[in-house]
Amino acid sequence: MKIRLNDQLLELAQPLSVAALLTQLERHQPGTALAINQTIIPRADWADHQVQDGDDILLFQAIAGG
Repeated sequence: MKIRLNDQLLELAQPLSVAALLTQLERHQPGTALAINQTIIPRADWADHQVQDGDDILLFQAIAGG
């Protein structure tokens, strides 16, 4: 299964949840936000949301300010 994470092509041996993917890549950190195919996925859904072949994932640090 092939996905794109922050414009980097990755090949996954098996389907993973978003949470499992980020843990495997050591990218599961506080303040992280994620969009798949230009749709924000709430952190509460990461454990249940399965990454699909061809997904374009954008992982970024959420920054609040005024």
